[in-house]
Amino acid sequence: MARIRGRDTRPELLVRRLLHAMGYRYRTHLRSMPGRPDLAFTRRRAAVFVHGCFWHGHDCPRGRRAPKTNAAFWRDKIARNRMRDADVLERLDGLGWRSIVLWECGLGDRDALAERLRAYLGPPRPA
Repeated sequence: MARIRGRDTRPELLVRRLLHAMGYRYRTHLRSMPGRPDLAFTRRRAAVFVHGCFWHGHDCPRGRRAPKTNAAFWRDKIARNRMRDADVLERLDGLGWRSIVLWECGLGDRDALAERLRAYLGPPRPA
């Protein structure tokens, strides 16, 4: 467990590189925000979360895979993660922030991902 990263994961870095190349600028892991979103666009009041399918209990093959050892612990941990994620999204909404969750399994098609992010964020601001 000590080797599991909570930030700067491979999927998160992929999204960050893509957004930066598209001309977007963002803040990472803002401590002042509920849930410390992976990416925060403060002027747009938009937050982006990049979730790992296993850790956050996504409904895909990787997210549904159950560990063979200590299954009860992992089932409870993933359930708590899902409850916390829902609470964070609700709190951000209450503060007037828009939120989007990108799942690890959905990052394969870069063009579709770029289009989804552009639709969510709007056009990048000129430098």
